[in-house]
Amino acid sequence: MGEQLDRQLGLLRSLLVYRTIPWRGTQLRRFYRRFVPAGGLAFDVGAHAGNRVAAFRGLGARVVALEPQADFLKLLQRRFGGDRQVTLLPQALGRAPGQARLMASPRTPTVATLSTDFVERAGAAPSFRGVQWQVGPMVEVTTLDALIATHGIPDFVKIDVEGFELDVLMGLSQPVPAVSFEFLPAVRDVALRCIDRLETLAGKGRYRYAVSLGERLRLLQPQGASADTMRAWLRDMPIDGPSGDVHAWRVP
Repeated sequence: MGEQLDRQLGLLRSLLVYRTIPWRGTQLRRFYRRFVPAGGLAFDVGAHAGNRVAAFRGLGARVVALEPQADFLKLLQRRFGGDRQVTLLPQALGRAPGQARLMASPRTPTVATLSTDFVERAGAAPSFRGVQWQVGPMVEVTTLDALIATHGIPDFVKIDVEGFELDVLMGLSQPVPAVSFEFLPAVRDVALRCIDRLETLAGKGRYRYAVSLGERLRLLQPQGASADTMRAWLRDMPIDGPSGDVHAWRVP
């Protein structure tokens, strides 16, 4: 009974955060317009309550959304199940196809992860000290390469997987036009290695990078910075600094 109540409260909290701000949809569309073209394809890896799915659809893109948590998947099916331009998959992404154990937090369900290392280390971040992790179900895992083989090369890949970002990118063997992945100062080495992976895939200097902090939807480096500049920026972040997303896009 207690766990079920925690899950319901966690879902309600997520919906309040992501759906009740009336102008939020407009902000999201404005922010992602530079990455997601009309008629394009977006992968939403860790779709949660679906606010990014809605934004990508609002921009006229097809969307492949992955969400391994059953409660969120039900919400997504209710909201997008009738949209033929949205493919919903009850899966996670990783280095190789298979299965993995999901670690979840019923009160804060948006921070579910497949990374036990992240669970152990993220407690150093003030924003995670109240998170209580629980061992969740086994979930199906596929790869970005497998998604591309089925759905085509995406214009944009949004990765929101709490410390498992590098594993997701290791399941990709070719560069994509644009991608975003989370960073947390307490585990910044994951983000640094994600940059290394993108530079390996595309070739040195073929991506530009910028950061958005929290949910502010504003790039701190709107023209983009080099990989070395972005690595230096991440290394200089204080341990109690804010989390955010690194955005990368290919240049000619």
